[in-house]
This record gives sequence, C-alpha cells and structure tokens, in this order.
Amino acid sequence: MDEKQVSYRSTNTYSTLNAYTDKTENVWVVFHGIDYLSRYFLKYFRHLNQEKNYIIAPQAPSKYYLNGKYEHVGASWATRENTEQEIENVLAYLDELYEKEALKNAKNLILFGYSQGVSIVTRWIARRKIHCSKLILNSGRIPAELKPEDFAFLEGTEISFIYGTEDPFVNKEFLESEEKRIRELFPKNLTFIPFDGGHEVNKEVIIRVAGE
Repeated sequence: MDEKQVSYRSTNTYSTLNAYTDKTENVWVVFHGIDYLSRYFLKYFRHLNQEKNYIIAPQAPSKYYLNGKYEHVGASWATRENTEQEIENVLAYLDELYEKEALKNAKNLILFGYSQGVSIVTRWIARRKIHCSKLILNSGRIPAELKPEDFAFLEGTEISFIYGTEDPFVNKEFLESEEKRIRELFPKNLTFIPFDGGHEVNKEVIIRVAGE
C-alpha cells in the first residue's frame, strides 16, 4: 500500500471579540483547547475592557461531533497522525491571519494558549519568530522539539504559565518534569501562576495577567 498526498487550497474561519479602534491597547490571539470552537472560547475574555482589548480566536481545522450524539461540534489542532504536515497546514493558516489582521502593527500583542493550544502557539512563535508583549500558557505542554534558542529572540516578553492546582493533566509529576524545562526555555520574565481549580481557564487570573 502506498500513501500519497496532494496540495489544495483550503479556507478556515476565525472569531473576534470587540472592535479594533484608536482606543485599542491590546490585541490578543487566543488558542483554544481540544473540543472547542473558537466562537465559544471567546466567552473567557468577555470580562476584559471592551475598548482596550481586541480578541482574535483562531479556529482549529479538524472538526468532529462530540460524544457520538451528532449534536455538538468540537475541533482539534493536530494529532499524532501525520503531525508535521498538520502543523504546517495550521501555521500556514495562522500566517494568513497574521497578515489579514496586521498583527505586526499591534501595539501590545498578547498570545494565549490553553491546553492543546499551548503546543500550537509555542510552535508558531518559535518557527515564525512572532514577537509579542505577553505570552500566556494555560494548562498545556510545550512540544518536546522546542529548544531555548527557539525563544531567545523574545527579549522583554512577559511569560506566564497558569495552571489549576486540581488539574489532573498538570499534576505533581507534570510539574516535576516540566517546570525545570519551562524555566530553561524561558529564563527571563517567567512567572508561574497557580489557582484553585481544575483544567480550565480562570477569568480572574486572566484579568490579573492582563493588568486590569
């Protein structure tokens, strides 16, 4: 059996919250976790100041029905099947989003990844050398192939790693193995922020990290 491939043009959506105006101070790009759709993920950022914050939520491309009931739809960024090609497809999509939203001109670009979104946002930053004011990593694992030199250009970027103290995916074993590595990847301006909760996005923590 042979496995072959073809290239073709694809179109994907993304969701935004608030309006980009002269009063906008922060532009967020927020990467949801597995089983989310981008428009529903935006609910975690509705409490931020609407005039100051413009939120962009990219949409993971691989959609499927949840729970086998054919009612609710979720999505995934990539899987272990043909991972590298899936990542390249996602990065090509993000490159187009970056250009369309003129993110290079953002006054303060804040990148946020939750759960599986952590792997995508860190790969995008590392491979495309995306500069940002803040990088917020919430309850996710940084891909094993990424090295400290991949992030050396992030001079002055504030980096936060957020996790729930009751999160079954970010448990004692995870912290023991990952905390040292995260500190090696981001030796400057790194803060660990635990909160009382599980595998979730905590709105109060987001407010604090946003500086509001």
